[in-house]
Amino acid sequence: MALETVPKDLRHLRACLLCSLVKTIDQFEYDGCDNCESYLQMKGNREMVYECTSSSFDGYGPTHSYCTKCNFKPGVYAVTVTGRLPPGVVRELKSRGVIYKSRDTAVKT
Repeated sequence: MALETVPKDLRHLRACLLCSLVKTIDQFEYDGCDNCESYLQMKGNREMVYECTSSSFDGYGPTHSYCTKCNFKPGVYAVTVTGRLPPGVVRELKSRGVIYKSRDTAVKT
């Protein structure tokens, strides 16, 4: 696991709403999402970081089995993430052939 991916601080953690990668706000803004940057374009865009990540998530830890199956980069991942991507982002993902499945267990998809 790359050390720059591991959150350096337990404050201000957020999880990507598409892949569940957990990083700090600053890490998402500085580097974007290691898995989803080509779709979500959070790098250098704090507004997109807030729209495409959530501070409400549960059960985080090192790479989970579903992450390995999906070829996600090594890192810390949340098991569930509360929230949904904005409709415009979901439409863009769909137009690019990316299937979005919310990881929010409180919301039926």
